[in-house]
Formats: sequence, C-alpha cells, structure tokens
Amino acid sequence: MTSTKAASTPRYLLRANNPAKLPFFAEESIMELYYREFGQGDPVIILHGLFGFSDNWQTIARALSDRHLVVTPDLRNHGRSPHSAEHSYPEMAEDVRVFMEHHWMFRASVVGHSMGGKVAMQLALAHPDMVDRLVVVDIAPGGAEDNHSSIFRALLDLDLSKIGARKEAENYLAERISDLGTRQFLLKNITRETEGGYSWKMNLPALWEHYDDILAPVSGPPFEKPALFIRGSLSGYIKDSDFPLIKSLFPKAEIVTIDGAGHWVHADQPEALLSVLNKFLDQEV
Repeated sequence: MTSTKAASTPRYLLRANNPAKLPFFAEESIMELYYREFGQGDPVIILHGLFGFSDNWQTIARALSDRHLVVTPDLRNHGRSPHSAEHSYPEMAEDVRVFMEHHWMFRASVVGHSMGGKVAMQLALAHPDMVDRLVVVDIAPGGAEDNHSSIFRALLDLDLSKIGARKEAENYLAERISDLGTRQFLLKNITRETEGGYSWKMNLPALWEHYDDILAPVSGPPFEKPALFIRGSLSGYIKDSDFPLIKSLFPKAEIVTIDGAGHWVHADQPEALLSVLNKFLDQEV
C-alpha cells in the first residue's frame, strides 16, 4: 500500500471516536511534516539530505516496503513541509520525535542521508528509546566541511521571478554548476505556481542563514543500540579519521563502504545499498 499525505490529520484523530481518549500530546504545537508512506510492517523512517525531499528516496522506500512500513517525511524548510526561520539538528530531531508520536510510532528504525543522517543521529542520541536501529548514510557526526557554499550562491543568484520557463533556470545553473546530476537534483526544487511563475519548494534563505548549523556536529550521550554507517567509496564525507568519534557516540556501530558510490549512495548504487539495509534491518538483536 502506498499513500501520500500531509500530516495535518494525525492517524490518532482518524481512529479516535472519543476526544477524551486522545493522547496527552494532542494539543502540542507541531511542525506538521509532509510525508509519503509505503507498505506495512515494522516502521522505518527515511530522512533526506540538504536540498532534498521525500521523493528522492522513493525507490529505496518501495523496495523496503514489502517487509516494512516505510515513511519518508520532508524535513522542515524542504519539500512540502512548512518553512521556519529556525533550522538546527535539535529542532529537526524534535520535529521527527513529535511526528512519530502523532502517528503512533513510538519506536522505529531510522535511516538518514547527509543532513538527514545528522537528524537521525541527533534523534537517536536524544531519544534512544524511540530508535530501534540507526542507519547513517554518508555523513559523520562531527562538524562537516563546506561543500555547498558555491551551490547556495548559484541558487540565491537565480531570480525565479524573471524565469519564463524551467529551461531558463537549467541553462543558468549549467553556467554555475558543472555536474549534470547535481543540477537535475536541484532543479526538482523549482515548482510552478498555479497563478504562473516559479518558486522554490525549499526555504532557501533560511537554509543559507543556518548553513553553519547544518555543518555543525551532533552531540549527546552514547547511543547503545545497533547502528550502521554507510559510506560511498568515491565520497569523502566519512573519513577513516572519523571512526573514533563514531565509535564514541555509537559504540555498536558497523561501518560499511559501498564501492562505486559517491555521496548519493542511494542513487549511485541502489541495489548494493538495499542489500546492506535489508541485512541490517532484519537481523535479530
């Protein structure tokens, strides 16, 4: 079963006939994350990276859905989720915690890529009782290197109010960003308004304002449950020198390298990634 929905109507509101029996958090103010849902079974939540959204992981989500309920939210300031002036890992982890509670998912395995990997780590460190298994794809828990300033500048300089066709934006970005795959990925963030014209799905100004927060490390007491760190052999986001920090925060962490994959492991080597994910998610504790 596949469904696409906004989280404006939590499942418990649909299921509860007696308002007096609603959970204690029913009135809590929440960031109502948009999400996609696939399959049924033990829940797996997949968190996308910077400039991404839930659709980026749809192929992996569908492949996992024969044995799991797979949920792919849009994180704040991305996709169809609400925009906010704030953007830090504690805040995004809290978004996911509240999202889980409002959807009766009090425990889940959590998979996160890049920025989403740090959100997943922060959630596991802050709320270990809610995370059964942690999978981090191509990001380390420490401070990250600046790999996106040039991309931010290119996107911020692109005035969508002057764009008459999507091809114009593509031609502009081709002059600033040489990699075709990166351009195609970024162009998915441009949406056509019903009244005409184009706009960004993501909250680009807020993401740029909080870029230092996106590069920041995560912190907390060690997460003592199973954890898996997956890196691409062609990527430099998880270095051998990061292993001691990973092990200090995630003592049970396994570290796997997937050959022929860059930072976007799920796009470069999806079958290899799925093999590793299935083995880890389905093994007995």
